Amino acid sequence: MASKSKYKYLVFAVIGIAAASGAAWWLQKPVQPQQRAEAGAGGAGAGASAGGTAPAGSGRPVAVETVTVRQMALRDDAEAVGSLRSRQSVMLRPEVGGRVTQLNFRDGQRVRRGQVLVQLDDQLPRAQIQQSQAELSIARANHKRNQELVAQGFISQRSVDESAANLEVAQAKLALAQATAQRLKILAPFDGIAGIRGVNVGDYLKDGADIVNIEDLDAVYVDFRLPERLQGKVRPGQTAQVTFDALPGARYAAVVQAISPQIDADGRAIAVRGCIDNRSLQLRPGMFARVTSVFSERSDALVVPEEAIVPDGTSPYVLKVVEGKEPSSKVTRRTPVKLGVRSPGWVEVVDGLSAGDLVVTAGQQRIRKDGTEVRVVELGKQGNGGAAAAATRPAPGASGAATGAGQKASPVADAPAQSTSAASASPSPSAAPSVASMMAARSEPDPLPGPNPCQLAGTSSRSTPTGSRPPV
Repeated sequence: MASKSKYKYLVFAVIGIAAASGAAWWLQKPVQPQQRAEAGAGGAGAGASAGGTAPAGSGRPVAVETVTVRQMALRDDAEAVGSLRSRQSVMLRPEVGGRVTQLNFRDGQRVRRGQVLVQLDDQLPRAQIQQSQAELSIARANHKRNQELVAQGFISQRSVDESAANLEVAQAKLALAQATAQRLKILAPFDGIAGIRGVNVGDYLKDGADIVNIEDLDAVYVDFRLPERLQGKVRPGQTAQVTFDALPGARYAAVVQAISPQIDADGRAIAVRGCIDNRSLQLRPGMFARVTSVFSERSDALVVPEEAIVPDGTSPYVLKVVEGKEPSSKVTRRTPVKLGVRSPGWVEVVDGLSAGDLVVTAGQQRIRKDGTEVRVVELGKQGNGGAAAAATRPAPGASGAATGAGQKASPVADAPAQSTSAASASPSPSAAPSVASMMAARSEPDPLPGPNPCQLAGTSSRSTPTGSRPPV
């Protein structure tokens, strides 16, 4: 009886172990691909029913967001930083040593070309000049007398030749004495403004000692660098807008004067020099400048939001919404585009679209082929559903990829494009700067009287600061 009970317990134990092992194996069994597909299809169907959108081929229109191709003022430009320098600058230094006897200028005074600024002690040169003048008079008289005597036959021609040579020597000694005395006068080489002198009357100066700097500030140069890929776009006569941290709110126009013929191998950049009209004397050499070099301007450029561009290697495209075969139906058409200049959130379409065309800005990933019927939705309106709107937005990587494609088509764009939502991408005054606002920002007051010192031959420029002019 006891053996039967033990046998019964052993059978129950074996059965329990087998059941537990089977359950563990079943729970740890991997999910088959068919099951995964069924689960995914079930989830997608649930999501489509919850969001109110349907994939292509389901017979229901695909919900998308659209925007109309618009015209906007665009500039092809590039930003850089630079510094100012005088159009002409010189440090006055004496060629010979001497003691300062006169200072004919004040610190910061405007001086004129040829004005005597510093006079060194010239007593000895003046005495040498008087001596040379006397010797020249004697030599001239002797030569005249010898010419008369040789005409009468009293002396030979040799005496006349010697007196002529003595006359030339006396003239040379006088010229040397005058040149020595002139070197003791330090003149202003051009019109400008004197700096702060470092000498006083009575100081003895050695040759080459610094006296004072003279700066020509009627026009100042702004030196900046641009990437080497822009060398084919920049040329003399172009304009550049310049702002300064030291002068907030003031904007100046510079005219490109010169372009370096050599590319800097270290920075792979090209040096450019612009000229700014500074007759108001508000700009100083050495100031830090922010330069926006303008290559071209267009007031009627066709633009679309960045979200509308679908990258496809080197051939980006957009999905244009056109009328379908059925009445009041709309379908998509894949349209290759050629991109141009970029503006924050917008990109120029050079070829492929026309003003007024309707393009898809969100929902491109749900459209598999041309001719897909779509339903235009707008964010913020009731009945569309927030989940559907969120589902139709492009993936974050799509906008970035579109930006990269645009940069290949237009290498001018240096600043990264800012992605905007479909609501902000719709044509509105706040979405992008209008032509009127851009022209108002670029309006300039009347130029200063007189000729523009930066004016190039055949070039028209207004190089006065925009906005409120700082007080003179």
